[in-house]
Amino acid sequence: MTQTSSPAIAPGSTIGILGGGQLGRMTALAAARLGYRCHVYCPEAGSPAFAVAAAVTQAPYDDAAALDAFAAAVDVVTFEFENIPAASVERLAARTVVRPSWKVLETAQDRALEKAFFSGIGAPTAPWKPVDGLPQLTEAIAALGVPCILKTRRLGYDGKGQARINHPGEAAAAWAAIAGAPAILEGYVAFSREISAIVARSPRGEVNTFDIAENVHVDHILDTTRIPAQITPEQAERAAAIAHHAAVSLDLQGLLAIEMFVADDGRILVNEMAPRPHNSGHWTIDACITDQFEQFVRAVCNLRLGSTERHSNAEMKNLLGRSIENWDSILSDPKAKLHLYGKTEAREGRKMGHVTRVFPRWKNDGK
Repeated sequence: MTQTSSPAIAPGSTIGILGGGQLGRMTALAAARLGYRCHVYCPEAGSPAFAVAAAVTQAPYDDAAALDAFAAAVDVVTFEFENIPAASVERLAARTVVRPSWKVLETAQDRALEKAFFSGIGAPTAPWKPVDGLPQLTEAIAALGVPCILKTRRLGYDGKGQARINHPGEAAAAWAAIAGAPAILEGYVAFSREISAIVARSPRGEVNTFDIAENVHVDHILDTTRIPAQITPEQAERAAAIAHHAAVSLDLQGLLAIEMFVADDGRILVNEMAPRPHNSGHWTIDACITDQFEQFVRAVCNLRLGSTERHSNAEMKNLLGRSIENWDSILSDPKAKLHLYGKTEAREGRKMGHVTRVFPRWKNDGK
C-alpha cells in the first residue's frame, strides 16, 4: 500500500465523529487533551458524547443536507461504530477527509466481505458459508455440521442477529429468529481462549500494535479483559502479525480491533474486526503510555503514533445495567479506576461504564 504525504491535521482543528456513544465520548476526551475540538454527529438525543463535544449535530445518518453541513464544519471525519450507512460516509469523503475510509467501513459492516478479506490475506477463520435463504441454510448445515451459528451479515453485535443451531431440525426456527436477513453460517470451532489485537496505522504509514488482550464474554457481551493474555509468545506474535497485515492490506488510516480465537490445536483464528476503538482496549487508558483513544486521534490526524508500551498489567470489567449502582463500593478500592459513560438509563445488558484495576508488571509476564 502507498503512503500518503498529506500533512498532519494540527491541534486546534475540529474532528468530526459519527456516532455519539461511549467510544465517541472517550475519543473526544482524548482529542481535547491534544488540543482538538470535536463535533459529534448522532441521531439520538442525549448521546454520551454530546456532553463532552464542542459541537453537536443531531440528525439521521442519511440526511444529505445535515451531512454536507457537518463536512463543511470539520477538518476530518471518523466514526465510533460501524452501523453507519457506507453511502453516507462516501458522501462525506467527497467533501472532506474521512479516516478510516468508507471502503474499510463497508468491509467491516458485512461479515461475508470480512471473512473473504481475512481469507485473502492468509488469516484463517472458522469455516463458514453464505446463506440467503432457508434451502441454502439447510445445505450449509449439512456441509459444516452442528453445532453452528447463524449470523446476519450486517448490524449484529453483542450477540444480536445470531442464532445457535444444535440440530439440523432447528434451521427454520433459526432463520425466523434473524427475520430472514442475508447471513452467514459459521461452523463450530473448539477454542480455549478469546483474544483481541488493536493496531493503529497512520496515513504516513506508521503501524503500532498494543499487547494482545484476553477476553471473557458472558451472554455474548464482553465481561472482562485481562492483560497480558495467557498465551504463548508465538501465539501473541501471530496475533499481532495478523493485525499488522490487516491494517496494511486495508490501507487503514485509523485504528483497527480484531477479535480472535485461540483454537484447541493452538491456531489463531480471526472472528471479526472493528475499524475504531474497541471495548477490549479500554484497559489501555490506565495501563499504557498511549491509550487506544489517543492513538486513534493521532492516526486520524496523521500525527506521529505514540508508544503502546504497557507499564502495568490490568483487568478491565464492564459495568452493565444496574451494576453501575455499585460505583461507591468500587471507589472504596483506591486502586480501582472507574470510568462512567454518562448514560441516564441503566437498561439490562447496556454498557454503563467500566472499571480497571492495574497491577505491577514482572519481567517474565510477556511483552
